[in-house]
Amino acid sequence: METMGRHVISELWGCEFEKLNDVEQIEKIFVEAALKSGAEIREVAFHKFAPQGVSGVVIISESHLTIHSFPEHGYASIDVYTCGDLNPNIAADYIAEALGAQTRETIELPRGMGPVQVKSQNIKAL
Repeated sequence: METMGRHVISELWGCEFEKLNDVEQIEKIFVEAALKSGAEIREVAFHKFAPQGVSGVVIISESHLTIHSFPEHGYASIDVYTCGDLNPNIAADYIAEALGAQTRETIELPRGMGPVQVKSQNIKAL
């Protein structure tokens, strides 16, 4: 099936507090993950929250890699979205391993498959 991109969404559990709370280490991991997948890096932006946690993005020509970490729970949510021939699983696997995830739940979504006929339904607000 032809798509414009592939989007990997991972829930990482059992990661070490120190790794999830170190903005410099997370940035390094994400830049390396992008390079390992063959991506071309355009911009890098990461932020350290107080008292803990990191959010960040690596913008690549082929789309992006993102993270939101919750060190107090040993949890991180990551997205790796790539277009073209890049395999987002290469970067996602590297990130999970580098953060020491003990458990990982992952889904991969094809993106840009073209218009899909979806049955309309009314949704009422509660």
